[in-house]
Amino acid sequence: MKHAAQTEAGAFAERATDAPQNNAPAIDRREVMDLALVDASVQSAIEAVLAPGRRTIAFLNAHCANVMARCPDYGDALRRADMVLPDGIGVELAARMRGQGLAANLNGTDFVPALLRAARERGMSVFLFGGTPGTAERAAQRLCSDLPGLRIAGTRDGFSGAAHEHEAIAAINASGADILLVAMGVPRQDLWLARNAERLAPRIHLGVGALLDFLAGNVRRAPEPLRRARCEWVWRLAMEPRRMAGRYLIGNATFLARAAVNALRRTDPVSLRKRLLDVTLAGIAALALAPVLLLVALAIRLDSRGPALYRQTRVGKDGKPFEVLKFRSMYMDAEERRAALLAQSDRAGICFKARNDPRVTRVGRLLRRSSVDELPQIFNVLRGEMSLVGPRPALPQEVAAYPAHAHGRLRVKPGITGLWQVSGRADISFDKMIDMDLAYGASRSTLLDLMLIFLTFRTVLSGRGAY
Repeated sequence: MKHAAQTEAGAFAERATDAPQNNAPAIDRREVMDLALVDASVQSAIEAVLAPGRRTIAFLNAHCANVMARCPDYGDALRRADMVLPDGIGVELAARMRGQGLAANLNGTDFVPALLRAARERGMSVFLFGGTPGTAERAAQRLCSDLPGLRIAGTRDGFSGAAHEHEAIAAINASGADILLVAMGVPRQDLWLARNAERLAPRIHLGVGALLDFLAGNVRRAPEPLRRARCEWVWRLAMEPRRMAGRYLIGNATFLARAAVNALRRTDPVSLRKRLLDVTLAGIAALALAPVLLLVALAIRLDSRGPALYRQTRVGKDGKPFEVLKFRSMYMDAEERRAALLAQSDRAGICFKARNDPRVTRVGRLLRRSSVDELPQIFNVLRGEMSLVGPRPALPQEVAAYPAHAHGRLRVKPGITGLWQVSGRADISFDKMIDMDLAYGASRSTLLDLMLIFLTFRTVLSGRGAY
């Protein structure tokens, strides 16, 4: 492909004036494997990448972490990157070992095309660098087909085209590209970017691994069901068993062991004991209650139209939103009818509760009375979004109306049960609930959790405050 006729120095000066150098914009991050990973939705991450300023983007998956453990220079390159995006289920599991979740799987194969779609709308151009001879050109053709109007500034292979570093950089800079994709594999691509970032005119640089091979058709992607199940690595292993066995069989086990050690080293004793208690009891409950969960789901479906499970956005630890799981106890239009019922709340404060809520189904009343509607939250516990004991997760609109001191309850992971549960549940006023949650956060311990779990059974049997 032809490149714009610009000198390397002139191109760099022009791009630098287009976007002043600055740090990546504020975006949530989570520490995983001693790296600060971006913790954001796909759209939020795209906006952060494309925001004004120069930045280098890297990805972390299980294989990357294993390479980082034996190649300190690669670890330094990742730490110097402006943004490191989480890639794959292994990294998510590593985050969950520390009781954290990640907002999205930002794997390069899916994220970069979405990024380029947004870049196209802004009139930005891209340079493809890497792969075997011809791979970058075929990948460019695929991108032009999938994203009509995307400007491809140039291509260059990662073999003879990368043999002379200064020539490669001159060609990239002369192209006038806004975005540079480097596909040389790990750790070579990230070391190359770390070494040359200041010499590159494109203001956004990404190390994209095997992306160009996927786009060019050199490597087939897994079928959609496997990708949704986060099992694309199984497909890669099946397609190339000899080459991938070490990476995925030995490598994945090594990574998980390393992640577990890292989590143990980084977790304080109280939090570690709490997480072990959560996983143990929630795991046992999930297995023992499986028949009950299925019967309840069937009863809900027979009683009223709609799914058995209800997902609702709640606010978790440190204000992070997540989807809480419950058995559906209301009719499908419950949210639309909520505003009209706010004046009928039987609970003092900003949290709405009504004893005779007309939105509750017949089966729903039984589920609420027995607290069975909360049982699916054991899966939120296993996923690390909740704990067995802690403050109840609040709705976003409730948190928005919190007085300043109430935000202290967000420093603790939300729970299925807690002091409020054993003290009267919905009969407890909002102000008293906040006081209880703050007291629990200041004095939590394994013994206290066990006592509250035991007392919860007595409370559920009595039905006090359940409606």
